[in-house]
Amino acid sequence: MIRFWNRRLKSSILTENPELDEKIQTIRKNIKSEVKKKFAGSLAIRMVDSGSCNACEAECNALSNPYYDLERLGIYFVASPRHADIMLLSGLMTFNMAPHVLDAYRQIPNPKWVVTLGDCPMMQAPFEKTFAIETTAKSEIPIAHHIPGCPPSPKEIIEGLLEFLQKI
Repeated sequence: MIRFWNRRLKSSILTENPELDEKIQTIRKNIKSEVKKKFAGSLAIRMVDSGSCNACEAECNALSNPYYDLERLGIYFVASPRHADIMLLSGLMTFNMAPHVLDAYRQIPNPKWVVTLGDCPMMQAPFEKTFAIETTAKSEIPIAHHIPGCPPSPKEIIEGLLEFLQKI
């Protein structure tokens, strides 16, 4: 036990990554300015799971922790599609969820955009060829941007949101 503590006291903090921190700071600054310009300082996102394994949702939950803290940048996850500016869609479009996704999309006020998250909405998942899959997301609703990954890390999600904001 004494050896462990001696080693621990001699080593530096292992959880910090200065290069990543600098990159995240730059991305944060760019996102904040884009949200301020294009959405008057507040971007509301409605997260819709259309049949995923919940890995993407877990990564989106990490966006609310103190390290990433999207709310400080003016980006909020909302519970109602009527309060949303964009829909963040994850998962395959399953037979049971397709009508609910379309209903949520119709309820978002214009102008509205759909950003897909992860490989599932683009039918690159390992379980896409099952009886439960009715259709692809892009055949049902217009997709403005796609954030790839299985699942994408919180940093990749933030970068994808920045790309989307610069695209519109």
